[in-house]
Amino acid sequence: MSKDVIEVRGAEEHNLKDVDVEIPREELTVVTGLSGSGKSSLAFETVYAEGQRRYIESLSAYARNFLGQMDKPQVENVEGLSPAISIDQKNAANNPRSTVGTVTELHDYLRLLYARVGTPHCPECGREVGEQSAQNMVSRILDLPEGTRAKICAPVVRDQKGAFEDLFDDLVSEGYARVEVDGEEYDLTLDRPDLDENYDHTVDVVVDRVKVSEEARSRITDSVETALEEGDGIIKVILPDPPEDAELGGSTARSTGDLAGEGESEDHSDDDRLVVEFSEDLACTHCGIDISEIETRSFSFNSPHGACPECEGLGETKEVSEDLVIEDPSKPLKHVFEPWSYDRTYYSRQLDNVAEHFGVSLDTPFEELDESIRRQFLYGTDSLVHFQWTTKNGTREKTERFEGVIPNLERRHVETDSDRAREHIEEFMATTTCPACEGTRLKAESRAVLVDGTSITEVNRMSIGDALDHFEDMEANLDERDTKIAEEILKEIRARLGFMVEVGLDYLTLDREAATLSGGESQRIRLATQIGSGLVGVLYVLDEPSIGLHQRDNDRLLNTLAELRDLGNTLLVVEHDTETMRRADNVIDMGPGPGKRGGQVVVNGSVEDVKACADSVTGDYLAGERAIPVPEERRDSDGSLTIRGARQHNLKDLDVDLPLGAFTAITGVSGSGKSTLMHDVLYKGIVRRMNDTDVNPGEHDDIEGLDEVETVRLIDQSPIGRTPRSNPATYTNVFDHIRELFSETSLAKQRGYDQGRFSFNVKGGRCEACGGQGTVTIDMNFLSDVQVPCEECGGARYNDETLDVTYKDATIADVLDMTVEEAYDFFEGHTGIRRRLKLLKDVGLDYMRLGQPSTTLSGGEAQRIKLAEELGKKDSGDALYLLDEPTTGLHPEDERKLIDVLHRLTDDGNTVVVIEHELDLVKNADHIVDLGPEGGENGGELVAEGTPEEVARTEDSHTGRYLRDLLPDVDLDGPRSDRVIAADANGDVAAGTGDD
Repeated sequence: MSKDVIEVRGAEEHNLKDVDVEIPREELTVVTGLSGSGKSSLAFETVYAEGQRRYIESLSAYARNFLGQMDKPQVENVEGLSPAISIDQKNAANNPRSTVGTVTELHDYLRLLYARVGTPHCPECGREVGEQSAQNMVSRILDLPEGTRAKICAPVVRDQKGAFEDLFDDLVSEGYARVEVDGEEYDLTLDRPDLDENYDHTVDVVVDRVKVSEEARSRITDSVETALEEGDGIIKVILPDPPEDAELGGSTARSTGDLAGEGESEDHSDDDRLVVEFSEDLACTHCGIDISEIETRSFSFNSPHGACPECEGLGETKEVSEDLVIEDPSKPLKHVFEPWSYDRTYYSRQLDNVAEHFGVSLDTPFEELDESIRRQFLYGTDSLVHFQWTTKNGTREKTERFEGVIPNLERRHVETDSDRAREHIEEFMATTTCPACEGTRLKAESRAVLVDGTSITEVNRMSIGDALDHFEDMEANLDERDTKIAEEILKEIRARLGFMVEVGLDYLTLDREAATLSGGESQRIRLATQIGSGLVGVLYVLDEPSIGLHQRDNDRLLNTLAELRDLGNTLLVVEHDTETMRRADNVIDMGPGPGKRGGQVVVNGSVEDVKACADSVTGDYLAGERAIPVPEERRDSDGSLTIRGARQHNLKDLDVDLPLGAFTAITGVSGSGKSTLMHDVLYKGIVRRMNDTDVNPGEHDDIEGLDEVETVRLIDQSPIGRTPRSNPATYTNVFDHIRELFSETSLAKQRGYDQGRFSFNVKGGRCEACGGQGTVTIDMNFLSDVQVPCEECGGARYNDETLDVTYKDATIADVLDMTVEEAYDFFEGHTGIRRRLKLLKDVGLDYMRLGQPSTTLSGGEAQRIKLAEELGKKDSGDALYLLDEPTTGLHPEDERKLIDVLHRLTDDGNTVVVIEHELDLVKNADHIVDLGPEGGENGGELVAEGTPEEVARTEDSHTGRYLRDLLPDVDLDGPRSDRVIAADANGDVAAGTGDD
């Protein structure tokens, strides 16, 4: 059984004096006391440090070699620890590519918004970009000097992972002999590229190789049209040896890796080539500029597809600074250049010969030289210089321009392979705003894409508060199509901006570098990010988050802390602020004095316990209930499903209306008749009418309105399978797609393995020692049977031959051992698999292993797997979904996911009826049917029905009275009214937990 508290025993870290303390889980606990009384020693050096140490020790010995050994805190024992995250006041990141927008994931949603509904404009003239015909492209090519050699290519793969063996086969069968893969040409009739499927590749089909001339117009036209067809409206024109004045007006293509300097191999360089993309859809006919396809990565300054080519997405460029190269111009010429030591032969030879060329002495102070001579020493001579030097083999000489000290440093900085040499040169470089992108980090084409008349760089330069105002009601300025596309994206953007405003960061700009933030700002950014990430079951240790905040913003911060706690996390906050302590669920007062006079727990308890202590400050914020919002409006129904005369068990001749196309909750105390009404009367009655089966429904007179229901689906908590062979992967049919994927691997095809080979339910691929179960049952006679892993397969379920086949270095057994979350990331690019896994994630099962035996699942987990399977079915709506207490065993965050899923089902035109006790779900219903007033014989009556607000105003309804504290529109006190905290920004009320 899991602990309700974190137990610390015998803590003696720093000045702690054998401290024993219990910290309630899933509550907000403030550790307070005088400075030096031991607050941080308890929270950070003991609790957090022990959590981190245990995590490190859980890793492999190999991983621990890189992480180092953490010393055990001076504590006897700590029990009940959750995974620990410290949200302290350290900087969020030192990476210059990290900004407020990226660390909060806001920039990801902005990229998605601009890629989906943005309107491209010409970066030169600002005109909206229009389509370009094939004839325009041909004219551009023919404008090249006659005789220019050109390759007309169709891009068929753009920066995708894979080996593409089937693609090359198809191309050959279609008559194409040549391709360019990652900039290197291959003749498919002679050899095939051997590609690593784990890396991104670009494949261009060479449609034709031509020499530009007017006589070749027809041929070029045919080739361009063919390339456009193969490349889905995009072609590449590659000039292997372009004339110096070659101008095509298109956008230069770049391959993955250019940003990191890995674009070409050592023996191949594209420096002399000109590669230009033409798009059939995006081109400015006025300026003759073609624009690449707009994608999300077009707005990422961490991708070569969106980054400014000059600064590579940093917004700044490093240039050799004249002031750093010459710190003291009064020094003699031979010693004035700081990076060039005259003691080194190369530098002395250069300076000697150039000084002789100008007829000046190396001992002359640099500042006394003519300005023209000083310039030529720094940036290169205007004329040729005769160099002469002596070696052991005689005298050498040559005549050439002197490169100049600064150009020499810049060239070597780019060309050198030595990190040490590069770092030495960077000591003489200064950072300046990139002149090409003006510090916005993005290339010109990306900056010219507008949404509601604003570019993404303009949004990034807004403060968070202004950005929130900017996106408020943006849908009103978009057309119907764009509004539909942008609706969910804008909702996420506003939510994240709202989180930032709540923690008092409305003044920060989105493009501000994370490294420039103060400790308090970094802490609150991470706090807002954690709320948005939705992590649950985590211990957060915070260090005085209220520092630097005005009282007005402190209230917003405290609401944010409560929201994080209400997700189901434990918060341990070191804090002095009295308002924070008033809002805490539990207060640990350390003291009684500082230093040696401290290190003891003065009081640890409730608000009243702390108030009774003369040295403590307390608050009235209570813990446990998270604020799941009340819907802004309830759905209206055009019809209803009516049960007439229900008399089964304790039901007392009930007539009940269930609105069609709405979300209905059947509530009531235990034994009030809820299950009888849903299972025995409603479900069995409909099945009997629709399918004419032998099912015997509970006693009732009639069910009206069935003509409006296409099908009925009961999603209960019965197991999804009776044997260990059944698991979430098989039940949701995602395993069929996974097996098909493995059967398509090259090794599987080579060996002739079909999809059945990867089933553990049939002979062939499975381990026959355990029959594909992975375990063997040992008969213990008079004791319970014991299941142990199969010795032959080690629990993998398959034989060795089957496990030889891998996909992305993982066997079929590895896949079954993945969690839903891990598998979702692993199968990136496989829509069918990811769609089904996404459904499991949506119902809160991302932690579950795909191969977890169904016999080990709880009823709530089995029910949610069924719900995910139902969500995957394609129907036209008009289905009736019946669920029995779907929140059983759910954490509040997962409950929020479930509620979203139920709303989604209802929004699709279905009718959802739920038996439920959990009030956060009940208050989300459009309609409530409340049975009671008590259980058994005293139940079976319809106590109240209507919207949650109407039920809450019904005095005889137990459910209604408890709902009052959760419904802001109901001005009546409920049983928990003394435990209600302040309403949040949306008007939702968060109440403390109570008995269910």
